[in-house]
Amino acid sequence: MEEIKQIKIEDRNYPELLKRIPDPPKVLYFRGEFKKEEFCFGVVGTRRYSAYGRQSTFDIVGKLAEKGLTIVSGLAPGIDTFAHQVCVERKKRTIAVLGTGLDEKSIYPQSNLKLARKIIETGGCLISELPPGTPGSKFTFPKRNRIISGLSRGLLVVEAKNKSGSLITAKYAFEQNRPLFAVPGPIYSSNSAGPHKLIKKGAKLVDNPNDILQELNLPVLENKNDETNSVHNLEELLILRVLKEESLHIDKIIEKTKLKTTTVASTLAVLEIQEKVRNLGGNVYGVIH
Repeated sequence: MEEIKQIKIEDRNYPELLKRIPDPPKVLYFRGEFKKEEFCFGVVGTRRYSAYGRQSTFDIVGKLAEKGLTIVSGLAPGIDTFAHQVCVERKKRTIAVLGTGLDEKSIYPQSNLKLARKIIETGGCLISELPPGTPGSKFTFPKRNRIISGLSRGLLVVEAKNKSGSLITAKYAFEQNRPLFAVPGPIYSSNSAGPHKLIKKGAKLVDNPNDILQELNLPVLENKNDETNSVHNLEELLILRVLKEESLHIDKIIEKTKLKTTTVASTLAVLEIQEKVRNLGGNVYGVIH
């Protein structure tokens, strides 16, 4: 991994947007490519995600990254990880703001060490206000959240419980006068409590990337044609149609399409290669919009 460098608040390359928050870091440590000016957008969410949360993160964040937005998140397990992951997969720039030092021994979580390296390899950056060798604590992680929102032109919350670190980031976004966005969810899910609370307080409801792009005065994505485009056979069409409304376990797909188990399994494999569906884990599949 690249060496750790630093930039001070008085340096001319210190990010202007971050400099204007109430409590900007006096020093930023970084690894990878540091840029003074770029269009950053923050994405945060729960560690205990659902298949719905994971799919919406991949779909919405993936499209924002393709549009040239630099995605900023916190490298935490769950939604943060998926936000970085989809950028890395598409070889797009992403920034991870850590609540630890940037040396490999201190990086948290250690399970994302490989992802941290990939972020740098694909032209991204790791940032922290903490010197190398600093472990994370219950104080450092909430405090770093002001940097996530401070670097960003807006913030999206995907899934979050009532008492969640994501809501701390959202609070900073409100205080820093950043546009706030939230993905709604099922009313009986505890993961929907945070986004719904934010929507009631004025956050913009998001069900597709254009909701964000329009609010930020950026060019919107063109609507893709019907799913029948580039579908090569009836089996693919049937599977895409049952997955259009929700993510489903392979057993449910078999039940709804009335196709043979072997046919569904092989067709899903083809659709994954074509990047039309994604395995969300545990044989639960969702459409890539």
